[in-house]
Amino acid sequence: MSAGFFVTGTDTGIGKTTISCALLYAFAAQDKKVVGMKPIAAGSENGQWIDVERLLAASNVSVSRQLMNSYAFDSPISPHIAAQQAGTEISMAVIHQAYQELSTKADIVIVEGAGGFLVPINQWQSGADLAQTLNLPVILVVGMRLGCLNHALLTAQAIQAAGLVLAGWVANCMDPQMLALIENIKTLKQQLKCPLIGILPFTREMDIQQSAQLLDIKKLVIDHQSM
Repeated sequence: MSAGFFVTGTDTGIGKTTISCALLYAFAAQDKKVVGMKPIAAGSENGQWIDVERLLAASNVSVSRQLMNSYAFDSPISPHIAAQQAGTEISMAVIHQAYQELSTKADIVIVEGAGGFLVPINQWQSGADLAQTLNLPVILVVGMRLGCLNHALLTAQAIQAAGLVLAGWVANCMDPQMLALIENIKTLKQQLKCPLIGILPFTREMDIQQSAQLLDIKKLVIDHQSM
């Protein structure tokens, strides 16, 4: 089993944290030691970064917030702009070192990216560079809503162009009024060159542990030879 996965999405606010937490619970159910990592968090509420807190709660390995969250910014804006406003620059080396330490403490590290796959991280690098630096298989969260086909296929192309393994994708049903939902999922199953590992229905009541039961992590691809 790979030491970890990088979770990205077709947009920001698309359900990456929910899926990342669900993955942690799913692997924990296999008696794995698991820990979440949110290297860059942008957007706090009452002095807390909710994504970070949720990942900490879903992990069964105790680690410091600093280790699993190298950079935290108050404004919910692109990481490179948030870092500029804070008078700092995001370093891939710092994040990589934190990941290496986390990987010694857990069997599985689930790394949640910031925003979409190509969001700028600093003046020169993007989320794609972060995924490359960590060299992890990528799980794509597709927010099922109008425009998702284009966003999903473009993101998949970017992941593959970066030389990374697209390990699987999750259909996160966000719009209860979405037309042709089943047809859209069928289209992505045909065109994305990786397995669909789960469909999360639109609901306001399902908790994360219930969501974990909808993910078939055995389908995940972890190397090119498995494809």
